Amino acid sequence: MHEHLSQRRGTTRRTVLAAGLSVGAASVLLSAAPGALAAPTATTGQGPAADWFADPPRSVRPRFRWWWPDGLVDPDEIAREIDQIADAGFGGMEIAAVHHSIRDKSVLDSQGHGWGSRPWRDGVEAALRRAARRGVTVDLTLGPSWPVAVPGVVPDDEEAAQELMYGRVSVAPGATYDGPVPPPAHAPAPGVTRQRLLAVQAARVDTAHSTRKETGLDAASVRDLTATVTDATLTWTAPADGDWVLLAYWRRGSAQQPESGPHSSPAAYVVDHLSPAGTEAVTRYWERELLTPALRQLLRAAGGAFFEDSVELETDGLNWTAALPEAFEKRTGRPLLPYLPVLVLDNSNQVFAYEAQLTRQIRKDFWDTVSDLFNRHHIRALRDWAHSLGMALRSQPYGLQTDAIASAALLDVPEGESLGFKNLDDYRCLAGGRDMAGHTVLSCEAGAYNGSAYGTTWDRFLRTMGGAYAAGVNQTVLHGFSYATAPGVAWPGFAAFSPYNGAPGYGESWGPRQPTWGHVPDIADYLGRVHQVLQTGTVRADVAVFRQTGYSATGIGASWFTSTGVPLGWTHQFLSGPLLDLPAATVSDRRLAPDGPAYKALFVEGDFFYGSTPTLALADARKILALAEAGLPVVLLGAFGQALTPGVPGSGDTERLRAVLDRLLALPHVERVTDKTAVGDALARLGVTPDVRHATASTLLNAHRATPEADFYYLVNGKHAETVKPPVAAIDHDVTLRRTGRGAAVPYLLDPWTGDAVRIARYTRDGDEFTVRVALQPGQATIVALGRPGLFGDRHGARPHAVATDAEQVLFTSRGLTLRATTGGTYTTRLSDGDTVTTTVGPVPQPVTPDRWELEAEDWLPGASATRTERVLRTLTLDALLPWSRVPELADSAGVGRYRTTVHLPADWDASHGALLELGRVSDTCRVTVNGTRLAPVDRIRPVVDLGASLRGGANVIEVEVAVPLVNRLRVAQPAVFGTVARQDHGLVGPVRLVPYRQAVVS
Repeated sequence: MHEHLSQRRGTTRRTVLAAGLSVGAASVLLSAAPGALAAPTATTGQGPAADWFADPPRSVRPRFRWWWPDGLVDPDEIAREIDQIADAGFGGMEIAAVHHSIRDKSVLDSQGHGWGSRPWRDGVEAALRRAARRGVTVDLTLGPSWPVAVPGVVPDDEEAAQELMYGRVSVAPGATYDGPVPPPAHAPAPGVTRQRLLAVQAARVDTAHSTRKETGLDAASVRDLTATVTDATLTWTAPADGDWVLLAYWRRGSAQQPESGPHSSPAAYVVDHLSPAGTEAVTRYWERELLTPALRQLLRAAGGAFFEDSVELETDGLNWTAALPEAFEKRTGRPLLPYLPVLVLDNSNQVFAYEAQLTRQIRKDFWDTVSDLFNRHHIRALRDWAHSLGMALRSQPYGLQTDAIASAALLDVPEGESLGFKNLDDYRCLAGGRDMAGHTVLSCEAGAYNGSAYGTTWDRFLRTMGGAYAAGVNQTVLHGFSYATAPGVAWPGFAAFSPYNGAPGYGESWGPRQPTWGHVPDIADYLGRVHQVLQTGTVRADVAVFRQTGYSATGIGASWFTSTGVPLGWTHQFLSGPLLDLPAATVSDRRLAPDGPAYKALFVEGDFFYGSTPTLALADARKILALAEAGLPVVLLGAFGQALTPGVPGSGDTERLRAVLDRLLALPHVERVTDKTAVGDALARLGVTPDVRHATASTLLNAHRATPEADFYYLVNGKHAETVKPPVAAIDHDVTLRRTGRGAAVPYLLDPWTGDAVRIARYTRDGDEFTVRVALQPGQATIVALGRPGLFGDRHGARPHAVATDAEQVLFTSRGLTLRATTGGTYTTRLSDGDTVTTTVGPVPQPVTPDRWELEAEDWLPGASATRTERVLRTLTLDALLPWSRVPELADSAGVGRYRTTVHLPADWDASHGALLELGRVSDTCRVTVNGTRLAPVDRIRPVVDLGASLRGGANVIEVEVAVPLVNRLRVAQPAVFGTVARQDHGLVGPVRLVPYRQAVVS
C-alpha cells in the first residue's frame, strides 16, 4: 500500500533499553490521570467512598505468577522485578519454580542452584524484604512446579505418591491355573524397587455387564484367594460355570516427579496426597531445610500464602494410600476388597464392571472416601500448618475425583484457572464452598493461552476473565511474569513456557519486555477496582444447586439454570453435602445462609456424574428436610419419589431415604418437577425471583455483593467459555436490579477504567427495584451501585432524575441534570417528580474523520543480549490507517506507535461542547492525549474516549499511543520457534471518528 505512505527522511534513530526484567528506570510507568466516562460524565466528591473505589489498596490488586528458573536467581534482580511489578500497580506475586522452556536442565545446576538450595532461599528472603518495603505480597509454592513434591522422598517411601496396579490372567471353565501370581499390567516406573501384593481374587466373567471398554464381572462370584498364595505362586481350579479371571493387586510408588524437572538435588518426588505421612514429608522438609529463623520471621511478617497448583497425580493405575481399605470400611461399614475389580484403572480407563447401578454406587463410595482422606490429611493439615507460620493456604483443589466444593470451604483461598476450567459453573462450584465457609476470596490463575506466547492481547484477557468475575472470582493471579534470564535463552529473555516443545508455547510472560508494559498500570487499576467491589460486603446468590459429587473443572452445569436461568438474570452456586454441616447452613426468613450468600431456594437434581439417576444420600436428605422444615423453598428435578442412595445402600437405607423424601415432598414450599423446562415455573410458584431481571434472554452476566450502605452489581456482557458459539453480540436493554438494604437509595455508575463513580441520571424505580439501561459490547463490564444519596461524594442528593427522554443521554453534572445530544434541536424529558421539561440544544458540528496521521513507530528489536532491546524510531505519514502488518516499513515490527492528527473545530466552540473519540479497532493497549493533556484510561473493550473539556475552537492535536505485541518481531527474530505463527494485525486500524456533542441543563 505504498500509495498511502510516505517516509520522512532523516527521522530514523536508534535507542537501546533493557528488555528483560532488569530494565529498571528505562521503563516509564505513568500513573492514571482523571478523565471522563465514556458513559455520562459528572463531577464527583473526593470523600472516602470515592477514594475507596478510585484507588483500591494493594491487598485487592491483581498479582502475578512469578516464574523462577529454580534457584538460579540474583537478589538484586529480584528486588528490581518486585519494583517493576509494584510500580505497575500490582499487589503481589507468587514465586514458582517453573522452566518448561529449558530442555537441557543441566544448565540450571540443580545441585548448586536448585529449588530449596541456599541461592533459592537467599532469593526468597530478598523478595520478602523488598516486598515488605513496597507493600506487596509474596506467596510461595509448596514445592517446585507441580504436584507438591520435596527432595529426599523416594518412590518406595510410604510418604511418596502411590498407585494400585492390577494384574490379570484368564482361566477357562474348569481349568486349573498353576503359576505365578498375575504380574502387574504395567511395569513399575524407574526408581520403584518394591511392589507389595495386596490381594488376589477370582471373579466370573458376566458379559451382560460388559461395556465398550470394561469386562463385565459377576459381583457375587468374587472370591478372595490371597491366603492360598505361597512364594508368589498360586494354584486354583476354576468352577465349570463360565470364564473366570484371576486378579492380583499390587501396591507401589508411582515415582511421579514435579513437572519439567529435575528441580533439585536430590530429585524431588511427589508425595502421597491422601495420608498424614505425605503431608508431614512436606512440612518436615520446610521446617528442617528451608525455614531459617530469618525466613520464618519474614514469612510471618509478610502474611502471604503457601500455594498448591491443581492436583495432577499421574499414575498407570489407581491412586492409592495404605489406609484406604480401613478408611473405606469405617466410612461405609463394608470391606473394600470385594469392590476392587470395578475400581482399578489402566491409564485412567476403567477395566471391569459389575451391574451398572452397583458399579456406580461402589465408585461413588470409593471416591467419597478418597475425598475425605484428601481433605483431612492434605488440605486441612497443610492449612493448619500454614496458619502456625502466620501464612494462609491458597490452592487449586481439583484434579482428583474429589469433592472440590468441600475443599474450597476448607481453604483460606480456593483458586480456579481460566485455562483448565471449561465454563463458569466450574468457578461457581468453588464459590459455593468459599461463601458457605464465610471466606472472602476466590482466586483465578488467569490468562494462559496455548500457542500465544508474546501474542496475547489484553482485550483477549479481559474477555476471558469478564465472565469469571460474574461467577465468583475476585482475585486475579496473572499467568505470568518470568524472571529476566537463564542460561542459553534468547531475546527477549527467559520465559517459563516459551519455547514449548519447539513452538511458541503458553502465554504470557508479562513485564517490561512487553511494549504494553507502559500501559499496564491502567489494566492493574481496572482489575483492582473490580476486585475491590467484588470483595466488599457479602455475596448474594439466588439459588444453591446441590451437587452430590463435588467435582470442579468438568464444565458440567446445572439443569435449567446454566442454559436458561443465567440468560434471564439468575445467579447460582453449587453446594455439596459437607457444606450442609457448616455453621452457615441455617435458614432464616426463607433464606439459606441468611448472612450471605442468602440463597432463596435449594435446587436438587440427579447426579450428572453417576448416570443422572435421582439419588440422594440419606444423611444429606435429612439435612435438606431440616432446612425445608425451617422454611427454605426447595425444587427437585426428577423422580425423587423413587430415589436411590448414591452409594451402596445399607440394609433398609433405600426405604428410609424414600420416607424422608416423602416428608420433604409433602411440604407446601417444596416443588418436584420431572421436566427441566419446568424449573422456572416451579420457582415462580414458590415466589422466588432473581435479584437481576431483564425481559428477554441476554448474554448479560452479573454478580451481586451487598453491604449495609449499598448493593453492588457487577455486570458484564460475557459467555461461559471461549469456545461458545455463536460469539457474543452487543447488548442494549433495560435491566432491573433489586436493592436489599434499607433506607433511601439512588443508583450510581462505577467505571472501573477511570475510577469515577457518578449518579445515574435516567432510571425508573418501583419499590426496592431500580431499572436502568445497560449497553455493553462483547466482554465489556460495568458496575452499578444502589446506595444512599451522596454515598460517593456527589452533591446531587435525592434531586429529581429523568425517567424518560428522547435525547441520547441525560447525566448529572456540576450544573445539575443535563441533557447531551449529537444533533441540535428541542428534546423532551420526563422527570421523577412528574414534571415534563423541554430543553433546546444548539447546533452541533458534524462528526470528523481525520484523513491524515503522523506515526512515530518505536520498533523493538533484539539487542546485544537476551535481556536488551534496541528501539528504532521510524516516522511515517499515513493517509489511511492500516495494521502494522500491512505497512511495508512495519510489517514485522513490534513496539509502541504514536499516532498524531490535527482536528479543526469551529471558533464558537464553548463549554457546552464536547466530543467522543471513537477509536474503532485498536490493538493492543492505547492511551489518548489531547492538546498535551493525557486523558483517562481507555476501555480496552469499547475504545471510545470522552474528550470533554480538553477540546477548543480551532486546531486540536490528538495523539493515540498504541502498544503492539512482540509476536511479529519474533517471527523473524526467532523463526525456528515463531516462524509458523501467522503475521498478526495490530496498531490503530480505526475507523477513527470525532463525534461532537452539546450539553444543556434540564431546567
